[in-house]
Amino acid sequence: MRGLVITADDLGRDTASTGVVLDLAAAGHVTATTLIPAAPGSADAARRAREAGLVPHLHVTLNGERGLPPWHPLSGGASLAGPDGALPDDPHVVGARAETADVEAELDAQLAWVRDQGLRPVVADSHAGTLYGLHGRSFLAEGIAWCARHGLAFRLPRDPAPYLGGPPPAPLAEVHARAVALADALGVALPATVWTNRRTAADLGSYESLRADLVARLDDLPEGVSELFLHPSTPDAPGVADVVRAWEARLLRDPTWHAALDRSGVVLTSGWSS
Repeated sequence: MRGLVITADDLGRDTASTGVVLDLAAAGHVTATTLIPAAPGSADAARRAREAGLVPHLHVTLNGERGLPPWHPLSGGASLAGPDGALPDDPHVVGARAETADVEAELDAQLAWVRDQGLRPVVADSHAGTLYGLHGRSFLAEGIAWCARHGLAFRLPRDPAPYLGGPPPAPLAEVHARAVALADALGVALPATVWTNRRTAADLGSYESLRADLVARLDDLPEGVSELFLHPSTPDAPGVADVVRAWEARLLRDPTWHAALDRSGVVLTSGWSS
């Protein structure tokens, strides 16, 4: 069986994005969403998700974003915040200075916050890849052990090549292999692979190019459950330099995309945990 979770990331990031994600979920165009606990709009997003009967995945957040109001750690971890008390907007800063104890305390605080909103997520992932070692130090071992303690599945692909665009470099490949082995040993469910759009509108050239690329990738999905995660929003979403997020929202509503999903024989699902 080839299964696919179609996830709209970033509930709480900004009002426009939250509205688009919730509309897509209500229309059945996505099968999962993620919630950013550290964002100022997260409480309203959590309330709206709860009222809609949605249980977002936990979008663990250790960095903010340029062009948006500051995001703050929920735990007060000293190594996570700058002099202004805010999370850095550069994920490389997280990799350079975050301390393990502060990261683990922040994971606990963000999960507790989401549960306090009346939500019980069953999957966790990492905003901007800060847990994965994509921007410096990896916190994968700590993150997987934390998921095991709380009974959460984790967005770590068994095969990272579709996301990275090819095999990972040797140091990252070693970290990834150890992390997958640890997840299996601890019973943390992982997706077969994950993929997304990593190109800007300028790189793509047109909406049709984005659609053609994502449609073509459906044929390459492996056995098991994989995840496509996108960041749908409006053309004028704050902190976004081009219209690619609006194109992603358009794709998820596009009858041509839905027809391609039907032809592919892929089974849509909300998660990969058993």
